[in-house]
This record gives sequence, structure tokens and C-alpha cells, in this order.
Amino acid sequence: MSLKGEHLMKKVIIVITSLFLLTGCVEFLDQKETNKISIQANLIRELDIRSKEELSLSWDLVDGRTNDVLVKVSLSELGFQKGNGLEEDKVIKLAKQLASNIDQPLLNPTITRDGVLKEGKNRVILSERELVNKMMSLYYYNKYLVLPIYEEVPQVTLDDLKTIKHSIIGSYVTYFNPNVSGRSINIKLSSQAIDHFVLAPNEIFSFNKVVGQRTTERGYQEAMEIVNKEFVVGVGGGICQTSSTLYNAVDKAGMEIIERYSHSRDIGYVPQNRDATVSWGGPDFKFKNPYDFPLLISTDVNLQTGKIEVQIYASQQPTE
Repeated sequence: MSLKGEHLMKKVIIVITSLFLLTGCVEFLDQKETNKISIQANLIRELDIRSKEELSLSWDLVDGRTNDVLVKVSLSELGFQKGNGLEEDKVIKLAKQLASNIDQPLLNPTITRDGVLKEGKNRVILSERELVNKMMSLYYYNKYLVLPIYEEVPQVTLDDLKTIKHSIIGSYVTYFNPNVSGRSINIKLSSQAIDHFVLAPNEIFSFNKVVGQRTTERGYQEAMEIVNKEFVVGVGGGICQTSSTLYNAVDKAGMEIIERYSHSRDIGYVPQNRDATVSWGGPDFKFKNPYDFPLLISTDVNLQTGKIEVQIYASQQPTE
């Protein structure tokens, strides 16, 4: 081959090699660019926070019954971290705080001693677990979340109460020393808490739930009570006489006893094993209305004579 031919061949090889290199380089750049786009998409989906402004992203938590925004929460408040999402402990804490402001017990309508009918209240419950699950699975770009709030309507109607005092189906009386001031006041307060309480068919009554915690802020005083077979001083001492008087009345009314405990030693105001001891966070007294009509619990305490009476009213006498 001539010198001129060799020179031409070298040019051809250089051109072809350059084309291959160029093609490989283009393919490499294309692949790199594709990976970059893919990475960016993942970062957007996972909310790659780069500034404090992005941390201010928030959700409106809405009451679906009224469409009102009850609270606005930001990602930073819920401990959001890239790659980890929200801190479940903080979400659980938020759910508990919301529930404490939203939840309310069911209250059946009732009738006063003067015969005045009073409307009841729906039971309102915020499902904390459902709320936590929803929040933990929310996308950052969601603007609001409807709170899982549920309501239960009372089974008892005002019409049911018009004749509820027709019959007394159970009653019981006990006596206490009215000169023991603290104990007498505790009996009075706990009796007032259950007075004219209406129990719907199949509804379960809980003494602790209805009476509530016995604290000095609520007017309860220190008095003697039995703990582990010993008499000790405690706030609310004496309320077991209320619960025991109630037990004997509802037992005579033929109600279903769900939960009852006796004292660790004999007491004087009811016969042996006819008592119902209660304490906040401890033993409770529970019973169920087994009838297909509502019942009304009425209490009367006389601080002069030291008498407590519990009566159970119904619109009719139970049939055998």
C-alpha cells in the first residue's frame, strides 16, 4: 500500500473510532440523565426537605359534622424526618389531646323531681387508633384530614319518661351517723351523682364512671374507709354506703349484677355480703338493665336523720 493509501486508512479508522466513542459517550450521558430524573422523582415522593419553609407544610384536621377546622398541625410539630416520616409517639399524643376535648359520654334524657323533662346528649367518640393510622399514611401534599368522630344517639326518648315514675320496682334504705361530717358529705355527693340517672334497656351502669373520681376539688372530704381489713383515712370515705344501698335496691328490682365486690371485713349498715365496695381505679359496681323499658334511679339523703334511700322507678312492673 502506498504512503498516501496508508494515510487515508488511518483517517477512516480515526473517524470510525471517534464515532464509537461518541456514541458510547452519548449513551452514558443519556443513562446518567435518566438516573438523575428517577432520583428526583423519588425525592419528591419522599418529601426531600431542603428548607424551613417546607417544614411549615401543615394539615387541617376537620370535624366532618360541621366542616370546622379543629386544629392545624405542621410536619415539624409531628417530628417529621426525611426517610422516617412522622414520629408515631407524637401522633399518638396529638390524638389523645384531641380526644380529651372531643369525647363525651352518652347521657340519656331524664326527668327532674319537679317533673321537668331534660334532653339527653349523644355519646361522642374520636377513634384515636383510626386517627393515628390515617395520619401515619398521609401524603405531605394532603391539605386536610376528616377526623374519625362517631356519635351514638340515646335509646331513651322524652316520651319514654312521661310515665317512667309509674312504679317503684326496687328500693332500699340504710342509715349513717350524721354527726360524722366528712363521711356524711361524701354520701350526699355520691348520691346526688346518681340521682335521677336513666338507664336504657340493656345499658350497663358503672358506679365509678357515673360518680367520677372522688377528689377534694369536687368537694369530697377525708373520712374513714376500709383498706386491706384496716380502717384508714381517705378522700371519699363513706361512698361505699351509697354503692351498697344502690346494690340492694337494684338487686330487688331484678337487675343483672355484672360486677360487685365485698369489703374485706364486715360493715354495719347492710347485712353480711350485701355490700358493694368501690374505689377509683379499683373495684367497681356494675349492673345491667335487663328489661325492654328504661329505668330511673332516684336517691334521697337526709343529713339530719342520717338516712339514705335508693328507689328504682319504671313505667311498669316487670313480668315474671
